[in-house]
Amino acid sequence: MIYQLTTENRLMIAGVLESLDDEQWESPTLCGGWTVRHLAAHFVQPMLVGFGRFFLASLRYRGDTDRTVDHFTRRLAHRPRPELIALLRAHAADRVDPPRVGPMGPFAETCVHLRDIARPLGLAADVPADHWRLLLDYLTSPGVAPALVPPGRLDGLELRAGDGTWYTGAGAVVTGSLEALGMAVTGRRAALTDLTGPGVEQLATRLPPS
Repeated sequence: MIYQLTTENRLMIAGVLESLDDEQWESPTLCGGWTVRHLAAHFVQPMLVGFGRFFLASLRYRGDTDRTVDHFTRRLAHRPRPELIALLRAHAADRVDPPRVGPMGPFAETCVHLRDIARPLGLAADVPADHWRLLLDYLTSPGVAPALVPPGRLDGLELRAGDGTWYTGAGAVVTGSLEALGMAVTGRRAALTDLTGPGVEQLATRLPPS
């Protein structure tokens, strides 16, 4: 099921990217140092760059995964906009199972990175609420990949969806939309203003700087 949801999200994202004008295409996102163009390239990177090639490149960066990802993202971002969008559509159904994060990694990226693009642009584009509930179940589970949610970030917090459809944890309450919870849990400080409750300040201290 997770692969099908990822496919659906990729196709939706391709449509969103196609609808943007040239200025929006070059606009900053919530991913520091990356524009919409970079995120468009990042969406197709897992399908175009195999593990072997990625591993060899990572040796240049002493195993730093973030720097390696940035390296490939910036290289792919030089491709023309229509090509990047066409590649995303062509590879939308590819089943990517990265080490350490598994298929939930690419699924998480479709949910979170779409909003990394849409929030700064003031766009309503978003994945369905059911996708966020599924992702939040994973993000708040003991088996979540540390790259997505570092250990200890959610300790002593109870997360609650404002519509009452989802909650987890115990402690100081943090309430907000499913999207805002998902964005904050994965380190997006921009989502904190959409959250309420005594646990928000505590969560804020555990997120990276803007």
